[in-house]
Formats: sequence, structure tokens, C-alpha cells
Amino acid sequence: MKVAVTGASGLIGSALTTSLRESGDQVVTLVRRTPSSATEVAWDPLTPLGSLASGALDGVDAVVHLAGAGVADHRWTGSYKEEIRSSRVQGTQALSEFLAAMDQPPAVLLSGSAVGWYGDTGSREVDESAPAGTGFLAGVVRDWEAAAGPARQAGIRVATLRTGIVISRHGGVVARLLLPFRLGLGARLGSGSQYMSWVTLADWTGAARFLLDHQEISGPVNLTAPNPATNAAFTAALAGALHRPALLGIPSPVLSMALGEVTSDLMTSARVLPRVLDGAGFGFTQPDLGAALAAELQPTGSAA
Repeated sequence: MKVAVTGASGLIGSALTTSLRESGDQVVTLVRRTPSSATEVAWDPLTPLGSLASGALDGVDAVVHLAGAGVADHRWTGSYKEEIRSSRVQGTQALSEFLAAMDQPPAVLLSGSAVGWYGDTGSREVDESAPAGTGFLAGVVRDWEAAAGPARQAGIRVATLRTGIVISRHGGVVARLLLPFRLGLGARLGSGSQYMSWVTLADWTGAARFLLDHQEISGPVNLTAPNPATNAAFTAALAGALHRPALLGIPSPVLSMALGEVTSDLMTSARVLPRVLDGAGFGFTQPDLGAALAAELQPTGSAA
């Protein structure tokens, strides 16, 4: 299979491209710089059709679109909120329109999305059938998914990957928490009662590859493990995996002072279940948070 990937330099994209290549698939990556090899294609996601050259993706069987500015990388200034939105919505629109205009478009587009779709669900469980929530992130995700419309209308199978917190020591939320937790400064956020929907990097990669192969699956797909955890439980599990205490709590007002509006994302409760993957027979290798964190954070070279 020949697969084109955007966002291939990120945590998830690099893991996916490595997995595909190790299995013998041909991977082409879309990059925003001058290509350095024949396996790279230049594009600009903020321009019409991504400024992709005619024929740039000829022969591609599938596209996995993961590009987008990091939600928690900066304070949510007005300009950065616009970057979060435009990097997702405009990029998806440009790519979808290019794919739709191809003489022989790819069979499938896996388009990045997020559990932010659901907004704050409290302790209520939600699956892919739940409507969009309210708030900035929910609005971004709603528009992000809709931007893949041209590909759908052209007959391309589109699955939107509603991703939760990805468990990896190499990047993302867990990597940023390692130092304070190792120093014994791990802390629950606010009351700690908010649910966090998570998935290991290996299971995310496995699920994406599963979706590439399963032609019957389209529409939204929750890429989350089947057992969401509260922030308090997540804090305890991470501290346990590191064999460190985590007795502190950070009140919501303190978070707001330190981080600004992005605090609303950290305090949102999303108890999201992967009904589509479960129904299709996908098997998670790490459905338990404590075991997942312990396996991810064990010393390199230790037995699995």
C-alpha cells in the first residue's frame, strides 16, 4: 500500500510512518519545507489545494492527515487560537479539495480529529453518536471534521480520528509531566474528578492501521482506550509507575493564572468510549491505564 501522511514529524505521525514502513508499505510524507528526498512532497496547508503540484499524490492508496498546531503548546492568545483553527480547518479543506480533484483519488482519508468534539461531558459516557459539545475546542473540531467534506463528496472513504490523550514518554502530556512527577511534585488538577480519555501510542498506531484496512468503517472513530480515568486516578497511576508520591492538588484559579484559557481544556471532563473500534473487533493491547503507564515508563531494556 502507498500511504501519504501529513504531520509525519509529530509524535503520532512519526510512529505511524515507522510502523507502515516496517511492514513494507510505501510512505510519502507531505512537508512544509523543501523536500529532501523522493519520499517527500512539498505542500502549504494554508493555501488553496495546499499548493500541491499536479500529480504529486498519483498512485497513493490512502492518506492520513495529522497536521495541526499543538493545542497546549502555548497560551491561548487570540492569534494562537486562530492558528489552532486555521491549521486544522484550512489544511483539511485544502487537502480534501486536492484529493477530490484527482483523476484517481485514494480510496481512504483518515483525517485527524479529537475528543474535544464532545465538550465537557462530566461523568456521562459518550460514543461516536453523541452530538458536538460547546466551547472553543468543540467548535474547532466540528469545523475540522466538516472540512473533509469535499473528499467525502468525491466518494473517498473518510474516517475522522477523534483522538484522546496519547500515552508516550517521548512526547505529549505524559512527557511534559515526567519531570515534576519524578521530583515528587505530581498533582491532580482541580478536584481531579474530570475524566481523561487516553490511548497508548502503540494502540493508536494499531487502530489507524486497522482503519486503513477495514473498508466498511467511515465517519467518526474514537481513538481512545475503553477505560477512561479521572484526573485523580491518572495522577495516582503516573505517580505509581514512577514510584513517587503525588499528594498535591492544584486549584483551578491557580491553573487559570498560570495557563490562561487553555485551563478550560485541562479541566474538561470527557468520558469517551471507542464503540466503533470495539464493534469492529479491534483489540487494544493496553486497555488498563496503570499497566499502560508502567509499560511505557519502564527502563529501556527491561523485560516487557
